Amino acid sequence: MKFRDRAILVTGASRGIGAAIAKAFATEGGIVIVNYRTNEAAAEAVVAECRALGGEALAIAADVTSTDPVAAMATRIAEEVGRLDVVVNNAFAPYRFDPDNRTRFWQTPWEAYEQQFEGAVKAAYTVSRAMLPLLQRRSGGAIVNLASDLVTRPSIPYHDYTTAKAALVGFSRNLAAELGPLGIRVNCVAPGLVYPTQASATTPEEVREMLIAQTPLRRIATPEDVAGPVLFLASDWGRFVTGQVLHVDGGLVMA
Repeated sequence: MKFRDRAILVTGASRGIGAAIAKAFATEGGIVIVNYRTNEAAAEAVVAECRALGGEALAIAADVTSTDPVAAMATRIAEEVGRLDVVVNNAFAPYRFDPDNRTRFWQTPWEAYEQQFEGAVKAAYTVSRAMLPLLQRRSGGAIVNLASDLVTRPSIPYHDYTTAKAALVGFSRNLAAELGPLGIRVNCVAPGLVYPTQASATTPEEVREMLIAQTPLRRIATPEDVAGPVLFLASDWGRFVTGQVLHVDGGLVMA
C-alpha cells in the first residue's frame, strides 16, 4: 500500500471531493486526518468509511481560514499522530456553479472576491504555514492544492471564484520554489466541473451536457476521478514533480 504509515491531512473532507480523496488515501493504507468545519456527523461517517477501507482516520474540526483553530489542529496532529507527510488543501468558500443565476462582473461586489480569496488562498496559506514544521520532520513531504480548470479555460465566467483559484496557482508555484530545497513538493490539481457535489448540485443538466460534448472523454468528472491524481502527486511516483498544475477534466483543457 502506497501510503501505509503515512499521515495525510485533507481539509474540507466531510463531503464531496474531499471525502473521496480521504477515502482513496485510506484505501492505500494512509492515516487520514479528516478536517471539517461544522458537520461533525458527516466527518465521522467519512472516518468510519476510511477505517473500513483499511486505513486509520480521525476527524478534527477547524475553520481553515482562522489561525488559532488551525494551530490547534497542528498541535493535535503532532500529539495524536506524531507525523504529517501530506497536506491536501481542498476546502474552499461555498460556491454554486449555476450559470443561469451567476453574478455578472458588473454585479459582483469586491466582497465576493474577498470571500473567495479567503476560502482559497488564505486557507491554503494558513494551513500550509501551520503544518510546515510537521512536514519538515519527514523527508519527501507534499502539499497538493485544489485549483480549477476555469483558470486556464473560463468556459463560464465565475469571476470571483476563478480569480481566487488563479491566485492559488500563483501561491502554489511560489511555495514550490521556496520549499523545494527543504524536500517538500507543492502542486495543484485543477478539476473541471465535478458532479455530484454540493457546489454542482444546481448546475443545469443542459450545461453538463454542453460540457460533456466539448470534453474528449465525453463525461463529467466524479469526485473519485479527482482523487487519483491527488494521490499521484502526493506519492513517491510524483517525487520529481513540483510547481505543476495537473488538469483533471477529461481533456477539456490541453496545456
